Amino acid sequence: MSGIPSLTVAEVASIMGVSKTTVYRLVNSRHLPAIRVGRSFRVPEQAVYEYLRESWQGANVDGL
Repeated sequence: MSGIPSLTVAEVASIMGVSKTTVYRLVNSRHLPAIRVGRSFRVPEQAVYEYLRESWQGANVDGL
């Protein structure tokens, strides 16, 4: 991922408005791609925004 902007789990959690545990679950279930760097994960920034966009497209927001 050299040259690709990547985020820590804490940064992803802040952007998504969820806990770090939720981000780890998304990474472990392969819903969110990540690479391991030492003992931590890095998530491509673009993957976070793609996941959020797809989640919104799949949501039923007719009642809003």
